[in-house]
This record gives sequence, C-alpha cells and structure tokens, in this order.
Amino acid sequence: MSVMNVTEIMEVLPHRYPFLLVDRITELDMEACTVTGIKNMTMNEEFFQGHFPGNPVMPGVMQMEAMAQIAGIMLNSREGNEGRIAYFMSMNKVKFRKPVVPGDTFRVEIETIRLRSRMATVQGKGYVGDELVSEGELTFAYGTE
Repeated sequence: MSVMNVTEIMEVLPHRYPFLLVDRITELDMEACTVTGIKNMTMNEEFFQGHFPGNPVMPGVMQMEAMAQIAGIMLNSREGNEGRIAYFMSMNKVKFRKPVVPGDTFRVEIETIRLRSRMATVQGKGYVGDELVSEGELTFAYGTE
C-alpha cells in the first residue's frame, strides 16, 4: 500500500531524475514525525555503471541521500513549511553494514530526534528485507525555494 507515489513525491521534493532516490512512501505519520519510504534498485541506476563494474554496489553516500530525501518529504510536508525546503546539512554516526545491490528494495525508516523552527535532526535506518544495511543521524536547515 502506497501513501505517496512518485508523482506525489515530486510535488513535495525538488529532486528529479537521475537524482530522485525515492520511489514510494509507504508510511507517513505527521504526529509522530516518522516516515518510511523505498527505493527499488535496478541495474539501470546510473551509479551502478561505475560503482563498481562487475560488482555493482549502491554508494554509501547515495544511501544517505535517499534517507535525506525521504526525511525531506516528511519535513517539507509539515504544516507551516509551505514554500520552505529542508536542506540536508550534515550526517553523523553513519554506519554501512551490508551492500545494497541491483534487485534490492532499499527501505528507509526515519524517526525525528529534534524538531525546531529552523532545523531538524532525524535518525535514518536503511534495510534490505529485515536486515539493517545502513544508518545515520541527518541534520537539516530550512530555507525558501
């Protein structure tokens, strides 16, 4: 079941192909400030062509960007944030545990740690199936378009 499809996601995020790294939002709880989204990995992803030939692996920085975009959907959708964008500012406590490869469904779960009028910090966890593959704390600052 989809809460937001890719067309609805593009109404909230400014990202476009080839940099849009969210295919679907499956859960969005504005009261709890949590969101879950997925990115389906196919061999057609541009980063797989060079990272690495013969052994394609999703770069860790792209995993963090996917987490940031999924968090951005929730943050940009909050009441009072009309016309504002959550800009990805920093990442801390990042860990990569297992590779993400073509054919995987990369599921990201975001939980808000701190929420202020100008900044937000979230905890992101990336999964393939039930296995934790990456995680990190991401901080955002709000700006205008």
